[in-house]
Amino acid sequence: MTGTGVHAALAPQGVALLDVRRGLGQWRFLDPVGAQLWLDITSGTAPADAIDKLTTRWQERGADAAQVRVDLTALAADLDSAGLLLPADRPARNGALSIRFAPEADGGALHRLAGHAGLSAALLLLRCLPVRFALTAARAVTRLPGRRAEMEDAEAAFAAVRRAARWWPGRAACLEESLAAHFASALTGHRVTWVIGARFTPHGAHAWIEADGYIIGQEETDRVWPYAPALKVERSH
Repeated sequence: MTGTGVHAALAPQGVALLDVRRGLGQWRFLDPVGAQLWLDITSGTAPADAIDKLTTRWQERGADAAQVRVDLTALAADLDSAGLLLPADRPARNGALSIRFAPEADGGALHRLAGHAGLSAALLLLRCLPVRFALTAARAVTRLPGRRAEMEDAEAAFAAVRRAARWWPGRAACLEESLAAHFASALTGHRVTWVIGARFTPHGAHAWIEADGYIIGQEETDRVWPYAPALKVERSH
């Protein structure tokens, strides 16, 4: 981890940058050309050299070199002003994961209690504080004793959070639900992976949990996948 507060989701369609240094986090999507510029500069190439290299490449393909240079120079300046020309954390992709749609499993009284506690904590953190505090708390609970969750364990935690959300005013979105399920799993002695990621066609962000080779709790109405992970919170060993 670089610790810069910038996280990157990489895909053939480009790169999505998540900046968690302020507020609830901000996303910036770059097309393949912009992504290459960002990758070159953040890998140590001087901005002017990176712009020269890409300009030459596109000139050889018939593009107007002057316009390409203007566009790339403006993009580099824009990313620099936003503080995004930094090395970013880039989580490894786990390959193809199976998707489990939102479960209705009932894990019993312990899971219901953990669901309410997890949702309370997630809502408090995400609605009252900058997202970096939620990340700190999410990383902290990975150090609680417990075993790696199996699919049924993760589904029971997610279902408990969904059930608890019916008692709360307003809507708990995927960010709140997934963080709450991460907390609820920890409270019942299980470890899941909390993931925040992005997709490119169309642009969008999503948060979910993973366990036992499965993506847990995906909505039946959202079948646009895959999302590329930008940030993962899991036990490191």
